[in-house]
Amino acid sequence: MSLNPLKAAAQPAQPAPIDALIALDPYLQPFRGAIEYRYNKYREWLDNINKHEGGIDKFTRAYEYFGFTVTKDAIVYREWAPGATEASLIGEFNDWNRTSHQLKKNQYGVWETTLPNKNGQPVIPHNTKVKISMLKPNGERIERIPAYIMRATQELDKSPVYDGVFWNPPKKYTFKNKPPARPNTLRIYESHVGISSPDPKVATYKEFTQNTLPRIAKQGYNVIQLMAIMEHPYYASFGYQVTNFFAPSSRCGNPEDLMELIDTAHGMGITVLLDVVHSHASKNTLDGLNEFDGTDHCYFHEGGRGRHDLWDSRLFNYGHHEVLRFLLSNLRYWIVEYGFDGFRFDGVTSMLYTHHGMGTGFGGSYSDYFGGDVDNEAIVYMMLANDIMHSLHPHVLTIAEDVSGMPTLCRPVAEGGIGFDYRLAMAIPDMWIKLLKEKRDEEWDMGNITHTLTNRRWKVRIDARHTAGFRNARLTTSQEPAIAYAESHDQALVGDKTIAFWLMDKEMYTNMSDLTELTPVIDRGLSLHKLIRLITFGLGGEGWLNFMGNEFGHPEWLDFPRAGNNSSFHYARRQYNLIDDHLLRYKYLNNFDRAMNQLDNKFEFLASTHQYVSLKHEGDKVVAFERGELLFIFNFHPNQSFADYRIGTLWAGKYKVELNSDRKEFGGHDRIDEKVDIFSSPGEWNGRPNYIQVYIPNRTAIVLSHA
Repeated sequence: MSLNPLKAAAQPAQPAPIDALIALDPYLQPFRGAIEYRYNKYREWLDNINKHEGGIDKFTRAYEYFGFTVTKDAIVYREWAPGATEASLIGEFNDWNRTSHQLKKNQYGVWETTLPNKNGQPVIPHNTKVKISMLKPNGERIERIPAYIMRATQELDKSPVYDGVFWNPPKKYTFKNKPPARPNTLRIYESHVGISSPDPKVATYKEFTQNTLPRIAKQGYNVIQLMAIMEHPYYASFGYQVTNFFAPSSRCGNPEDLMELIDTAHGMGITVLLDVVHSHASKNTLDGLNEFDGTDHCYFHEGGRGRHDLWDSRLFNYGHHEVLRFLLSNLRYWIVEYGFDGFRFDGVTSMLYTHHGMGTGFGGSYSDYFGGDVDNEAIVYMMLANDIMHSLHPHVLTIAEDVSGMPTLCRPVAEGGIGFDYRLAMAIPDMWIKLLKEKRDEEWDMGNITHTLTNRRWKVRIDARHTAGFRNARLTTSQEPAIAYAESHDQALVGDKTIAFWLMDKEMYTNMSDLTELTPVIDRGLSLHKLIRLITFGLGGEGWLNFMGNEFGHPEWLDFPRAGNNSSFHYARRQYNLIDDHLLRYKYLNNFDRAMNQLDNKFEFLASTHQYVSLKHEGDKVVAFERGELLFIFNFHPNQSFADYRIGTLWAGKYKVELNSDRKEFGGHDRIDEKVDIFSSPGEWNGRPNYIQVYIPNRTAIVLSHA
């Protein structure tokens, strides 16, 4: 493997083919130069990787070169630590002797040693502790866990610091199932393995496989997003203070257990995404990457640029050759070795800008996205990551967590975009919490709700199904697909509230049994919980995400064991047992969540390019829209029901109720007779060529198909 620093490309990079990008969004024209600049930098990196590193496949398999490589005759250990002057491999295998296994350093700062087998067996036994011991130029000795370590464990009774472990199981896990085809629509179940048990403990990969995966599959989700997988010493960080990027969290089991989880999910037809944290790293030195070789700048920017003041963590130097090798091969490792099908990139806003989104508002001016505060090195890294992973593994999906609304984030790299498949619609959960906290039901603004749900980057198209010349033939489809969600995992944490808690916390411990009175608080809570989730599901994006437990209105917040709660696990769990108790009303919300997923599974409306909001009536609190081949109708009014309510529609013919939030199985009042035939009539209404008339009770939603 060549380790030459990248040199200038032999030929100048070609201008970015961004004419189509600008045609799609003419407001990008003044920033053509900025887009071409980052595209040319991306091409320069790519060309030089192909020229000097033997291609992207080899470059992104650095985990097979660095760290421990086991051959039939020996173990080879390599580590990039250019700031060290002396290095040795130590561990249980040599009684931590700093002189017996010295490493040699090459001109590129890579240390190496070969350990021949002894009596036909590897010198380092499987599942034993190892470290690299180094000297700084001033003679100070430092000891670190190898950067590419694939297993790290903690013995809390001895020390809070993690140990590096040489992992070389005699029998490798054999995958039985192929990854499922890339789903047309994404219905994502965001999961944290550790909290997935009703019991107050850290749940394991095996328990998740046996107990939680069947629930997810039954519920109709086709994607799992696994949080807190990359090793992190502080459990309460939610997995966002990573120390060991190639090691899965040992508190939930061993690597083979995680492989089995992913393999089993694939056998159920479920795509598995990793919540990847490349936006920052833990500042731990003894078990992390911080000051790895004794310098401040090994993997990170030195000084203030290399530190995130709010997160108290280190920031990668995305313009450095070896950092790119480390991060890109880290992505490849999780795909090749564990079978992950893609990534949700955490903290993308922090990566996009040198101010990391702190103390900065994004008012919609394009200069916010292309000015001097943009971190082009980080953007080029994300372009490389998206393009390379999609090229090597076409089924891979990538999602960006960005609150800023950066244009081109989800356009293809070949156009000059950054290359993500989806972005999280992060303004939506903020809107719902703001409404629940600050507005009475009568004050909810239907126009603001629908605007927030549809506030994505669009392109205009013509729907040929309209009558020629019809004045509303101009429809829109998404330029940059979004994943909608009604509430985030952050809103489940102690100090905040989930939607269910905002709606019903006063009575969730006393009135959620069918044996108790259906009080106005619980009735309102059940009704609005369903409506909020369904309108977000139907209108908010091209995919849907749910954090585990929110589907049934989990009654308690999430609080990891920490000093402030006496290290209690009481709230670090998900009480799935509540939906198994058929006397409790949680089952109604769970049933409705499953029905939403089944509706999309049947009609795939999330993948449809047809979306049109036809009605936003502020007085009646009624919203109607078409999505795919379905007509969605919502009555948010707290007490007013409407008979023969006229709704404009594109489609002529007979209509059938596909979903009705007022059904008994969903905790409703069964006020709608679904056997009554609904037929359209010709005539323009709400800007549509036809109309129907329906009964729509208060706080009820119905979804209709047409024949």
